[in-house]
Amino acid sequence: MTPESTRDSQSASGGAGQDPRLTRRGVLLGVCLAGLGGVLAGCSTAAVPYDANEAGVPPNGMAPGAMPSPSEMTSQAGTPSPGAEQARKKAKPKPKPKPKPKRAGTVLGSASEIPVGGGAIYTAAKVVVTQPATGQYKAFSAVCTHVGCIVNKVADGTIGCPCHGSEFRITNGAVVTGPAMAPLAAKQVKIVDGHVILL
Repeated sequence: MTPESTRDSQSASGGAGQDPRLTRRGVLLGVCLAGLGGVLAGCSTAAVPYDANEAGVPPNGMAPGAMPSPSEMTSQAGTPSPGAEQARKKAKPKPKPKPKPKRAGTVLGSASEIPVGGGAIYTAAKVVVTQPATGQYKAFSAVCTHVGCIVNKVADGTIGCPCHGSEFRITNGAVVTGPAMAPLAAKQVKIVDGHVILL
């Protein structure tokens, strides 16, 4: 039997008793597989950032697939990305502007209408406002305590009632002349922007 026929019969019989020496074909096949493995290992399937350089490293200096160091993780966690900051600002609702506080009370008139040592009667509000001294304003009910008439004049330091002649002081509403027995009820006013405000 020739060596070729022995080899053919061995390969036909399933390789039982094969020659343990490497064949040239097997060596070449192994070298090709090793080279192919090296080529495949060099080709990465990791995503490369759009703005990465030729080595695949993005501007922040971290290669794709590389794990950041603990210090890098801390610094990155401490500074949110611009997109995350914008999203956070959009998500935060803007506070509604507070409405301007309304002026409390009723505007009676201008403070300039009230002379020093005299007063003004506001019949719709049933209030009399006096100015005993400059910048000192007093207010009282304009309803006379005798029979309920509305007072009609302020002169000579008194508030006068037309019905029966009762008079009251402009400083405190106390009775000066009867028949009224009780003083005029005090009211609260303040001057705001030159206006008399009844509280």
